[in-house]
Amino acid sequence: MKKPEHIAAALLATLALGACSMAPAYKPPQAPVDEHYQPTGPWTTAAPADQLPREGWWTLYGDARLDDLEGQLLAHNADLAAAFASYQQSRDFLAQVRADLFPQVSVGAGAVRNRQSDNSALRGPTSPSWYDTYSLTGQASYEVDLWGRVRDNVAAGRASMQASAADLASVRLSLEAELADSYLVLVGLDRQIDLLQKSVDAYQRALQLTKALQSGGAVSGLDVDRAQTQLSSTRSQLSQTRAQRDLLQHAIAALVGQPASSFVLDAKTELPALPVIPIGLPSTLLQRRPDIAAAERRTAEANAQIGVARSAFFPSLTLSAAGGFSSGAWGNLLTAPSQVWALGPSLLLDVFDGGRRRAQVASAHAVFDEASARYRGTVLAAFQQVEDNQSLLTRFGDAIVDQQDATTAADRTLKISLSLYKQGANSYLDVVTAQVADLDAHTGLLSLQTNQLRASVQLVRALGGGWSSEEIAPGQLAQEAKDNGMK
Repeated sequence: MKKPEHIAAALLATLALGACSMAPAYKPPQAPVDEHYQPTGPWTTAAPADQLPREGWWTLYGDARLDDLEGQLLAHNADLAAAFASYQQSRDFLAQVRADLFPQVSVGAGAVRNRQSDNSALRGPTSPSWYDTYSLTGQASYEVDLWGRVRDNVAAGRASMQASAADLASVRLSLEAELADSYLVLVGLDRQIDLLQKSVDAYQRALQLTKALQSGGAVSGLDVDRAQTQLSSTRSQLSQTRAQRDLLQHAIAALVGQPASSFVLDAKTELPALPVIPIGLPSTLLQRRPDIAAAERRTAEANAQIGVARSAFFPSLTLSAAGGFSSGAWGNLLTAPSQVWALGPSLLLDVFDGGRRRAQVASAHAVFDEASARYRGTVLAAFQQVEDNQSLLTRFGDAIVDQQDATTAADRTLKISLSLYKQGANSYLDVVTAQVADLDAHTGLLSLQTNQLRASVQLVRALGGGWSSEEIAPGQLAQEAKDNGMK
């Protein structure tokens, strides 16, 4: 009989082996990170406690209707619901692989009526042709994780779940930004429609003036035709712009989960003010972009899978036990003579597989290299997007200043041109030229203002919104699961 200290030593040795892992020590891939962003513009460098709102970054624009639409998107968007279901799948897969950390226990019961062949080779002369078998058994098995295969599988599953959670955040941010962008374009179109409608009214009055002057013999029919051309052309632009607005309204309806036929947004001609966007150091972008977090977690998953592949070169040890009762008569099933049991370990090692395991390890390394490269590419793309939209905000801001001057000058030119025409000092061609220039100047200014707001939305998106990598920590994910009523 073994001494207790020998048994304890054996258990400690098994536990020590179980703590092994064949996965390489994981370090996130290195990506080039600058100390500062390049240009300056309408934003502010964020202090550690001064970041974008964690919830509702769109409130920066101070538009209650946009706030309401974003709330509808979060509640009813089909793509967001699909992304959440995908996250649930990864969470449930982790629960499946975690089950291998524990013993597997099963019970069974059976009642079988049997008939033997009369011509059976081992049939005795006194053996009955018919007999019953009753059984009540249970069995348990446990794979001792000697080489960390199970733990590496769990680590890979956890990293995959965290990547899926970051994917969900990325889809959410993308949809939120798409809705905000579409809404700002819609408001810009409302302003353009208002501008075109006012131009149509002005051109209608100008046409009436030329007709009155023609009837008095002051001008020719050429001026009337020019005035009519300008009016009809602007009406055409107005119809085309209204068509663009209809399509955009339908797109917003789909984003918020509403049927396009019953979804209506009233016209609004006031663009939101350009918000001040807090921007941290470039290094903080690695913690505030869900797509970067997802790429990093997939690299960690690939690293753990290397350990799983390596562990196939070593034997697997399974402890199993089975016991119960088996009898040919129901009445004496649960008696001592009917007991059956089996107990013992089993060791399995693949000796030859034609290079399959070696290829699996090489493949796992290649998957890790691919994930690392994708991570670095995602980081570089993120910095590009931030720099792009900062540059757009700055350049659009400069252009708006010049365009406002051009608009003021065009207004004066049109006013003077109309006054001179009424006095007969110039032709209507000068008026038409001034009208075209004035409308183009106002349209250009509106386009720049809208595009600058759109660039601010894309900058918020490039910065990760109000997201943080803390949200894929196990504790945060558990709280999210509880908040969403996941079972």
